[in-house]
Amino acid sequence: MRRLLLPVLTVLCLALVTPLLATPAAADAGVLRAQKRLNALHCDAGPADGRLGSHTRSAIIRFQSRHWLSQSGVLGPTTRRALYSAKAHRCDLRPVPTSSGSGRRIVISQRQNWIWLIGSSGQVVAQAGIVDNPAVLRKGTWRTGSYCGRPARVVLNQSGSVWMDNFVRFAPCGIGFHRIPRYKSTGRQMHADYFLGTNLAGDSHGCVRLSRAMAFKLWDFTAGRRTTVRVM
Repeated sequence: MRRLLLPVLTVLCLALVTPLLATPAAADAGVLRAQKRLNALHCDAGPADGRLGSHTRSAIIRFQSRHWLSQSGVLGPTTRRALYSAKAHRCDLRPVPTSSGSGRRIVISQRQNWIWLIGSSGQVVAQAGIVDNPAVLRKGTWRTGSYCGRPARVVLNQSGSVWMDNFVRFAPCGIGFHRIPRYKSTGRQMHADYFLGTNLAGDSHGCVRLSRAMAFKLWDFTAGRRTTVRVM
């Protein structure tokens, strides 16, 4: 009887354990709560599923940069206190840096990975997250236009295997604004929009990457005139 029972018990144990091994990690209630709060603050944490993936980490970094916290992407005690505070700010609406000058201009905060388009009367026309490379793009004041004999504006610029839509040059020699690069072979973006406003996608080669929507807005904003660009 014992010889007969052992194989049966082994099969039953394997049947019970195998589904558990195949099941994805259970959702974390703390992460789920944080995702809902981040999304309510327009930080874009992605689907509220209780899992701490790159989409949620990007939202945490955007929240941290908005509140001048260390941009770790970790839900530590300091970040949690700020996140659930009644004074928490939206991630998608940020004040223009006070020392960015005046008049019609484009302002870039490398500390926040953020950009503002500011009209002649000081109103914010648009703002959004960016990806740039502070090691190449130096702080200072620039102007959109042609540099080193290269065109100031290119609807469909290219570099190697990628397209860079709505390219607007603003610093020597090849630095400009453009949409997140798209692979020529597939048309797909090099990385997701949710990496904008963080350093999770790695640095660009020096240009400022924008979402498709923001690239169009900046293209229109700079049409027909040289525009001051303040990098901070």
